Amino acid sequence: MGRVPDAHTVGTAHHEGVTDATDPLPDVADLIVAGRDREAADLGARLHADHHLATRPLSGGSMDPLTQFDLLGPVLGGVVANLTPDQLDRPTPCAQYDVRGVLEHMIGGATAFAAAYRGAAPTVPDTTDPLAAFGPALGDLGAAVNEPGALERTVAAPFGEVSGDTFARFVVLDGLVHGWDMAMASGQAYEPPDELVAAVDEFAHGVLDDLRDGDTFADAVEPSADATPIERLAAYTGRRPM
Repeated sequence: MGRVPDAHTVGTAHHEGVTDATDPLPDVADLIVAGRDREAADLGARLHADHHLATRPLSGGSMDPLTQFDLLGPVLGGVVANLTPDQLDRPTPCAQYDVRGVLEHMIGGATAFAAAYRGAAPTVPDTTDPLAAFGPALGDLGAAVNEPGALERTVAAPFGEVSGDTFARFVVLDGLVHGWDMAMASGQAYEPPDELVAAVDEFAHGVLDDLRDGDTFADAVEPSADATPIERLAAYTGRRPM
């Protein structure tokens, strides 16, 4: 997802709302965790009150987020490039979305994230053709994250304030798992680099348990004995194989 211009080399997101620490929490922050406004807002209120994440540092993981973006981009781009219009209404392992919904969610998130990392007001993306809109939106997000100082910004998320670095890791986590969602729905192989999956899995195990509410993130599922690393990560986010 780093510095790439089209759907073959893009990365993505499922979390939104990056601001300077002095700015009020923007409306786009409601999308940060789940893309569902009411649930995200409720979760934010609970987590802000409890200070579960706002008051403790989060593990950054063993791989820097820009490298993660760059590794994720071709994987996601390949999945989307192989989707066909007749597959858009297929269900995915993500209970909230079909394939079209995953794409629209990721496009909307990427558009908001890119603006936030630049300190600009977000725009509403055109998702009339989500297959065509995916590449430009995600490529622009990758460019924004790579701009000087982007990872040093403060992210005001419903689960507390975190660094731009940490927020980028949430973006990669969500993008990696949503790529699996779309691949499973469309019958594609999904083989992200082992080192990327390992880094994202390390990060996920440090943050997700405090965010599980049965909807935003479901309880972890026990993977099969022969599950691959990406299948184990998907199970940890609460997904079941189709």
